[in-house]
Amino acid sequence: MALEDLRDELSEEVASILDSSFSIDITETDFVPHSGDAAITFPNLDAGTQGAKLIQTCVLYIDMRGSTVLSFAHKAPTVAKLYSAFVRAMTRTARHYRGHVRGIIGDRVMVLFDTEDCFNNAVSCGVAMNTVSQYIINKHFKANEVKFGIGIDYGRMLATKTGIRKHGSEQANYRNLVWLGRPANVASKLTDAANKPEESVTIPNVRVAYRGQPPLGGLLGANLSAPFGLNSNPLSSLVEPPSYGALSSFFQPTPLSNALQQAIGATPQTVGEWQWRDESFESFLSQVEVDYSQSRMVHKRADFASFYLSSETKNVREATPAILITAAVWHGFRKAKPNSKIVQQPLFKKVDVQVSGYAGDVFGGDVIFPQLK
Repeated sequence: MALEDLRDELSEEVASILDSSFSIDITETDFVPHSGDAAITFPNLDAGTQGAKLIQTCVLYIDMRGSTVLSFAHKAPTVAKLYSAFVRAMTRTARHYRGHVRGIIGDRVMVLFDTEDCFNNAVSCGVAMNTVSQYIINKHFKANEVKFGIGIDYGRMLATKTGIRKHGSEQANYRNLVWLGRPANVASKLTDAANKPEESVTIPNVRVAYRGQPPLGGLLGANLSAPFGLNSNPLSSLVEPPSYGALSSFFQPTPLSNALQQAIGATPQTVGEWQWRDESFESFLSQVEVDYSQSRMVHKRADFASFYLSSETKNVREATPAILITAAVWHGFRKAKPNSKIVQQPLFKKVDVQVSGYAGDVFGGDVIFPQLK
């Protein structure tokens, strides 16, 4: 087929499906549909119709953390065994809680639940999967390196088929359902955010001392590196710091002053009149001038006393628990199982996690069933 013919056929088919006369026949259900459901059809261009089913329920995703690293750390047969064991264990766990696996993509499994008692089944399934992951699968890896994230949301999901009918050996590849709806999107993103370690960044700065200034913070807790000091305003008496390019030639090395030796690791109150503050490199260097006539560097402030390099570690993301659920799922589970240990303690708590497409609260917990350990 020439490209021009393919272009004309595609244009006609797309126009037919997007035409206002083309109808989507939606059937509501309380049971998770399967690919052989007669009410779910491919687009019929001749009849101008397509069948779909709508269910309101919980959607659960579970995903392996660091699967790429695992693939490099182990031989291919080991990785293949891990994936097979993982999918088999998660599928059986889902069935135990009336869950239906409706998507397997590599190391990610999607599970939906029949509407009746979906909150209890979904949360219980998530807790069981977390337990199986930690105490049945991961025990076969000495480094405890196999971890999983689980996300659950609740809402309306539309099941449909897209593409074309296919016969022959490739028929099965076209039979999977397509699931449309916010819960799948949100649950997937919660899965991505679950069971992630804490992240922090180290910010370099300059610890600067000024004479007679109001207290601006102490030295305790500072991460010191490359300390150097001076006894007068000109910077020519500094111990040689790391290179600052052409300016480094202006620094002349000398032993540390007694005052600075006392200052390192001490509070400001023990350093006479010196008061310390943290400044960025840009802020500090903006106060430094080069005196070319005397080949030295001078701080613009007359009350400048000393400085040394420092750094500050800041958390940019807290560690997240293995299971993350939306507020709808948590409140639905609380209503369904008010006397359970999970609710009474409670084992799920509000966490600071945001995902696009969802503005509500997120609850998380690393909850397990001791009976499955």
